Amino acid sequence: MTRLTLAIDAMGGDFGPYVPVPASLQALASNPHLHLLLVGDPDKITSLLTTADYALRARLQIIPAESVIASDDSPSKAIRASRGTSMHIALEQVKEGLAQACISAGNTGALMGLAKLLLKPLDGIDRPALMTVLPHQQHGKTVVLDLGANVDSDGAMLVQFAIMGAVMAEEVLAITRPRVALLNIGQEETKGLISIRDASAKLCETPEINYIGYLEGKDLLTGKTDVLVCDGFVGNVTLKTMEGVVRMFLSLLKLQDEDKKTVWWLRVLGRVLQMRLAKKLGHLNPDHYNGACLLGLRGTVIKSHGAANERAFAVAIQQAEQAVRRQVPERIAARLQAVLPKSD
Repeated sequence: MTRLTLAIDAMGGDFGPYVPVPASLQALASNPHLHLLLVGDPDKITSLLTTADYALRARLQIIPAESVIASDDSPSKAIRASRGTSMHIALEQVKEGLAQACISAGNTGALMGLAKLLLKPLDGIDRPALMTVLPHQQHGKTVVLDLGANVDSDGAMLVQFAIMGAVMAEEVLAITRPRVALLNIGQEETKGLISIRDASAKLCETPEINYIGYLEGKDLLTGKTDVLVCDGFVGNVTLKTMEGVVRMFLSLLKLQDEDKKTVWWLRVLGRVLQMRLAKKLGHLNPDHYNGACLLGLRGTVIKSHGAANERAFAVAIQQAEQAVRRQVPERIAARLQAVLPKSD
């Protein structure tokens, strides 16, 4: 494998550099071909590298940034004042060909706007979409998009999301002719918003897409589809609700000190059941699939959860590596050219 260089916004997210920097060292340790550009405050980043292995440190470069975009800044305000910020400079590394992808846990709206401004959307894409790959109960995975980049999407945009999602399922999950569905409030053709019904009609007339119709929210983790498409508002609420429920169940399964009055064999049985359930549900842990890919751009951008821990951020870096290796933007561009109608 040839050298792979990624740019990390080391200052974005809830914890500043205290998560991205250790996660970067983890990623470097697991991939000898990886090189990272850490963008942010040099003093803060350097202080977190004092005990780093010299060989790992040699594959890491610090790119200075003067400031950071706040998580509560409005996207328009953040974009206007973005020059000199860690997010802007990290994206510029991709634009200038110095890095092959950018990873940030910062302000989602700002990342979306800046990425669109600096890297430009692919021909045929109105607005990029945030996509992630979720595990399901059949021990496979489902591509889900949009997860919050576009609060309101018309039928044409949903069709574009479906095309991009199908490419991801083929290239990343190695699924031949992946099943594509629209998330809706029912499976009947007459249900749902006009935008969803409009997208459904267009997908039915697109033989290149294996469209199977509507699915409800309860089917998110069942494995009934390989690609699930929705607008960003619905997708974001759905994802965060699912993550909250999964985290609650996993926390309930954590081993605790049982009542000492309980018969010893009941305590042992309880601990065995807890461990088995935790093992069964472990693959649903949100930390294992952190990192949403911003699809539809001429470059690779990965959005990490702002509250991601070290392990989860390392997963986001792995997502970027995979997207670059699979040449996701190039493959999406080729599919769009083949499927979408040509403009005059």
